[in-house]
Amino acid sequence: MKKWLRNWRLVSLVSAMALLLAGCGKPFLSTLQPAGEVADMQYKLMLLSTAIMVIVIAVVTIIFLYVVTRFRRRKGEENKIPKQVEGSHTLEIIWTVIPIILLIILAVPTVLYTFKLADVKPMNKKERDVVVVNVRANLYWWEFEYPDYGIITSQDLVVPTGERVYFNLKASDVKHSFWIPAVGGKMDTNTDNTNQFFLTFDDKRAEEAGRLFYGKCAELCGPSHALMDFKVKALPRAEFDQWVEKMKNAKPVAATDPVVKRGEEVFNKSCIGCHAVTPVDGRPEQARLAPNLGNFADRERIAGILEHNEENLKAWLKDPEKIKPGNKMTGTYPALSDEELEALTKYLMTLSVE
Repeated sequence: MKKWLRNWRLVSLVSAMALLLAGCGKPFLSTLQPAGEVADMQYKLMLLSTAIMVIVIAVVTIIFLYVVTRFRRRKGEENKIPKQVEGSHTLEIIWTVIPIILLIILAVPTVLYTFKLADVKPMNKKERDVVVVNVRANLYWWEFEYPDYGIITSQDLVVPTGERVYFNLKASDVKHSFWIPAVGGKMDTNTDNTNQFFLTFDDKRAEEAGRLFYGKCAELCGPSHALMDFKVKALPRAEFDQWVEKMKNAKPVAATDPVVKRGEEVFNKSCIGCHAVTPVDGRPEQARLAPNLGNFADRERIAGILEHNEENLKAWLKDPEKIKPGNKMTGTYPALSDEELEALTKYLMTLSVE
């Protein structure tokens, strides 16, 4: 009795957890709430394959229950042997043909979608009118370059809605994987080749998500793999074009506040070797060792994961290893005094294009 009660409690706990987790989907993160053409195709394939599996399980379960009930041993019939159907051509044809039909039902849309999703010809034309983003994954941050506009940003990917956005994916150190769960993907970023694919961002879904989607690294890449996040701002085309113009015309504002000016001095002494402070960054990839900070004050998160405020920025600057173990920023500059930390924080918070 106690054993049965213990098992029942376990089943109840697991069932309650499954029910709770089933309600955790959010429009900015959940693959079960597709927010674009690619995600919608993948979602339909998932529903189709799940439906086929459920039907097969249901049919097998019904047959099993029927056989167990119909041919169970009964009193007085211990020696009765049911009719044997071994070698039945009819049954062999049935259980051979049905799986083939099910596989065809699943294979046809899968192959069609695979070829459709692999079509990246528009991004490789000499005269192209599509948005192309070069994504470069690093330990543990993301760089987004818009080659047709001559601008670079980091950590926050900005895209237009209602059209295909094409991506060149690569990595600068180890293998990573680019994934925006609600919109589609994922695809590896490698050091020795460039992968290409496209995503679309549905405007209505983007509005429901607050114009913000979450992106992740989906390939185990080191101790801070789980912290290698980025945010995606999905804007109507007109707003995206306005953002591009602001980025193209952004220039460092001359500091007038003494504290901010002091922070700029600290930055130029300790940080400028790796970071840039203008979105128009003509340096080659090899020289871009750290995130571009041209629009740092406009970003959604500090280090991709912390709420964007001065307190968290100070914590990051003071001890980046504590927040993201294994990051390449640790130990690249001398320890800052409280006065330098305050000044540098104030300066970084002025880097805005909005």
